[in-house]
Amino acid sequence: MENIYMEQVEGKWRDAFSQLVDVVATNIPDGFEQTMQYGMVSYVVPLTAYPDGYHVTPNTPLPFISLAVQKRHIALYHMGIYADPTLLSWFQEEYAKRVPTKLNMGKSCIRFTSTKNIPFDLIGELVSKMTPAQWISHYEEAKK
Repeated sequence: MENIYMEQVEGKWRDAFSQLVDVVATNIPDGFEQTMQYGMVSYVVPLTAYPDGYHVTPNTPLPFISLAVQKRHIALYHMGIYADPTLLSWFQEEYAKRVPTKLNMGKSCIRFTSTKNIPFDLIGELVSKMTPAQWISHYEEAKK
């Protein structure tokens, strides 16, 4: 699945995107599953672990992290930083310490407009900081 997506990635983004996918796959806690979701390489809580799934789309595994190449950037969608203000704060502070460029971010989307300043080590740390059980807990709290 990831290979099919990679075939569509424009050359200038391919190496960095591949490295980003590898960093996420290496550092994500056990229990998340890699899949294609919403046209992106995604890591989800499978229905076998969380049968309620994603409330927006019933019978869909709970999304956690998705990676995509857009026209002008690589996007990393991390639902945990949207749901956990402490994690978001940590990430913003660490990013400012480690990366010379300004953080380009939406609510859950971190955008990398250049392949030169992607903090792969920081992304690995970020990805490792939330287990499926913690994500489910944050998700259920946010739904209330």
